[in-house]
Amino acid sequence: MTRRFEGKSVFITGAARGQGRSHAVQFAREGADVAISDICADVATVPYGLSSEDDLLQTVRLCEAEGAHVLSARVDVRDYDELSGFAAVAERELGKIDVLVANAGIFTFGALTELSSEQFGDMIDTNLKGTWHAVKAVVPGMARRGYGRVVIIGSSASLIGYPNVGHYVASKHAVLGLTRSLALEQAPNKITVNCVCPTGVHTTMLENEAAYALMSPENPTLEAALPVLASMNPLGEPWLEPEDVSRMVLFLASDEARYITGAEFKVDMGLTAP
Repeated sequence: MTRRFEGKSVFITGAARGQGRSHAVQFAREGADVAISDICADVATVPYGLSSEDDLLQTVRLCEAEGAHVLSARVDVRDYDELSGFAAVAERELGKIDVLVANAGIFTFGALTELSSEQFGDMIDTNLKGTWHAVKAVVPGMARRGYGRVVIIGSSASLIGYPNVGHYVASKHAVLGLTRSLALEQAPNKITVNCVCPTGVHTTMLENEAAYALMSPENPTLEAALPVLASMNPLGEPWLEPEDVSRMVLFLASDEARYITGAEFKVDMGLTAP
């Protein structure tokens, strides 16, 4: 059976674990070669541990087990030189980049009137500026070849507001705007650009003590947070699994979605339907 991404090369940021790892493994399983990056270090304003080099190496092993040619690097998406340098290596080694998945992101907490400049800055620099850096590094090569698929990972917070994470909401609203503008700019180059907007996903971004405290201040535990998370989603489950998001990402990167661009796709259990 022909695999959908045989002969394609995919560039994914934030791929050491969680959603990014799931996307990478699913693309590899469908025949793609992958270039994956992650920061592999903590950020002072983020209240949970970020990825490690071992995490990134595990993603490499999982993708190689699917038969993929894999390139990997420690990259902080806030640093354009780091990101563009790895993109250049990937384009040279893999021959081209057909698909960009701008996945890297962080999630921190605090009322807008109480956030520090560092918290706000790290959020915007990672989630928004990091996405733009990936676009700036990868899309020109797609434009030269007249083909490309860009999938940007947004959030239900791209569509609605939430208290106590206003800086996150701002960053995710912004990447949806970036999606729409980039789609219009790159349509003449036969590049499609879309945004996937999931509800909460079962990753370390939600499974940590700071997130539990946001959901259940009086009892900041996983057991107390789960029913609160479930109550937010009309289908009644507390969160998606990363693979639920990957299915939409791969669809939008495939030829089945060749005429879909400038759109947002909700994988949110009905959260934003009202």
